[in-house]
Amino acid sequence: MTTVLGCIADDFTGATDLAGLLARSGVRVSLRIGVPSEPPTDPAAFEVIALKSRTAPVVEAVAESRAALKWLQAAGAQRFFWKYCSTFDSTAEGNIGPVAEALMQDLGTDQTIYCPAFPENGRSIFMGNLFVGCQPLAESPMKDHPLTPMGDSDLMRLLKPQVTKPVGLADRLTVARGARALAAELAALKSRGVAHVVVDAVANSDLEVIAEACRNMKLMTGGSAVAMPLPACYLADGTLSPDAPKVRTPKLGTKTIVLSGSCSAMTNKQVADYTSRGVPAFQLDPLALAENGPQKALDWLAKQDLEVAPLVYATANPASVRAAQEKLGVAGAGEIVEATLSACAVAARDRGARRVIVAGGETSGAVTKALGVTQLDIGAEIAPGVPWTYCHSGGHEIALTLKSGNFGSETFFSEAQTKLEFL
Repeated sequence: MTTVLGCIADDFTGATDLAGLLARSGVRVSLRIGVPSEPPTDPAAFEVIALKSRTAPVVEAVAESRAALKWLQAAGAQRFFWKYCSTFDSTAEGNIGPVAEALMQDLGTDQTIYCPAFPENGRSIFMGNLFVGCQPLAESPMKDHPLTPMGDSDLMRLLKPQVTKPVGLADRLTVARGARALAAELAALKSRGVAHVVVDAVANSDLEVIAEACRNMKLMTGGSAVAMPLPACYLADGTLSPDAPKVRTPKLGTKTIVLSGSCSAMTNKQVADYTSRGVPAFQLDPLALAENGPQKALDWLAKQDLEVAPLVYATANPASVRAAQEKLGVAGAGEIVEATLSACAVAARDRGARRVIVAGGETSGAVTKALGVTQLDIGAEIAPGVPWTYCHSGGHEIALTLKSGNFGSETFFSEAQTKLEFL
């Protein structure tokens, strides 16, 4: 099978988010953890490479993304997608813009689009401004993000310092007129030298218009939702065969571990809901971990019945997060928590857990690395952008879900388990 669309994601939960939406097509989607060290031998129609580059130094993020592009080209891909968060998480230096420009240079293309909208999850763009639900991005909980606080809602203003070429806008009025009108507007902007185009979207129908207008672009960029209509476009024009291989769902045991490192507003609600059900739970304190290490958490976990899916979490409110960061540093506090949750994942797997639920992008990256996971096949969706995936770890086949912090409903941790039981 030759790869039809090659995708690069800047974190692990974002990669599974994208892969899950592509998998709605029913066609096999393969997710690679990091750039594979071996050449492609059995690529899927849709290949997604998950990097951990969202908060990496710009030079490192660009280099990893270029290496991912080369692997995807070797897999046969002619079209590519650069995926970042639907809240446009970045700093003034990058990494969204610098990676996009590097990929454009390598592909020999002089224009791409930026569309982080995800209407199903409450992310919309109007006149270039990003909204989270009814709130402008800068007034949403993202303003308190511990690593990439977002203090501006204007995507053009956020993008301009990150790129070297002009930035423009294709607004909602243009998108509403359909794919031909949008394609014409993009062509007009290109004729004026505009290389980076923010595209408005407030509904799934807008995403379908954008996908239709941009499907032959060498490079598209955005959140996962704007890629969701692409499989249908490719099936319609014959680029993707209807006989492309489908995913296999394995039979697994029911022992489960739930791990949460995200401190997003929604994950706080999800932890509160799960613990209110009487599920055994252990809260990690970064300051205590820094002083005493992870053994207390591991000892607690060793006594738990994994059939009831215990929870280990570092999820906390913004004030508590800031207090830990002030003493340990932003990176230090995060690394301590990630290392402990990773150790818990391995310990639970070794005790028979075959279902692992993880909340938080950075945590997901650390856990998948600790479990030695390098490739995942995408399964059923639990919530928009959050699928179950199947992989091998420590000689065992396991189910793994990697949830972005703000995704899913308040009952997500319970819903995930129910979804898997009825497959």
